[in-house]
Amino acid sequence: MSLPSNVHISSHPCLQAKLSQLRSKSASTRETRGLVHEIATILGVEAFATVLKTTKRGTDQTPLGIQYDTQDIDPANVALVPILRSGLGMIEAINNLLPSPVPIYHLGLFREKLTLQPVEYYNNLPFQRKGNTNNAAADTAVLLDPIVATGATAEAAIHLLREWGVKRVIMLSVLGSEDGIRRVAESWPEGVEFWTGAVDEKCNEQGMIVPGLGDIGDRLFVAIGKE
Repeated sequence: MSLPSNVHISSHPCLQAKLSQLRSKSASTRETRGLVHEIATILGVEAFATVLKTTKRGTDQTPLGIQYDTQDIDPANVALVPILRSGLGMIEAINNLLPSPVPIYHLGLFREKLTLQPVEYYNNLPFQRKGNTNNAAADTAVLLDPIVATGATAEAAIHLLREWGVKRVIMLSVLGSEDGIRRVAESWPEGVEFWTGAVDEKCNEQGMIVPGLGDIGDRLFVAIGKE
C-alpha cells in the first residue's frame, strides 16, 4: 500500500484490538459509542503529539508557593469541526485531550445515493472581520469523521475549511478506504495531516467500505432500518 506522506496509520495495539471489536455486527450501540470514543482518544494522542507544540503562556505558583512557567499548546487557536452526523461521536474524546475547551463548529454533508457526491446542508463556520476581509476564526481545524469511504465528503469539507481561511487541517478518522484516504490527503497536500486507525482496500458499489464497519452513523445513533 502506497499512500501520501501526510497520511499516518496507527499501529497502536490497543487501537487495533478495539477496532476489531468495533467491526463486529454484535457490538451494541453503547459498545459502539464507547469504542469510537476510545479509538478517537488514541488517534488524538498520536496526532497531537506530532502536530502540536508547547509554548510558555505565563507563570503560576505551586501549592508550596514555588513559581513555575505555565505551558500551553501552540497553536492555541484550534477548532473542532465534526462532519454531521457521525463526527459527533468523536467530539468528547478529542475535546477532553485539549488543555482547555475550544470552539466546535459543524459541517453537515451527506452523499447523494446515486452519484455518491457530497451535498452540503449545514454550515456554521463563523468569520471574524478584519478590515475589509473575512478571516477564519481558527488557525487549525481538527476535522472529525469516523469513516472515510470514497473520500468525497471529507474532500468537500476540507475545501470549505480552506476557503474559510484555516492554515492547517488535522483530520482524524477511525477507518478509511485506500482510494478515499488518498483522495483526501491529495486534496490539499501542504495543509492536511490525515490520521486513521486502519485502511481497508476498497468500497463496494454503494460506497461502503469493505469489510468496513457498516454505517457508523446508524450504529452510533440507533438509526438502523431508516429509509
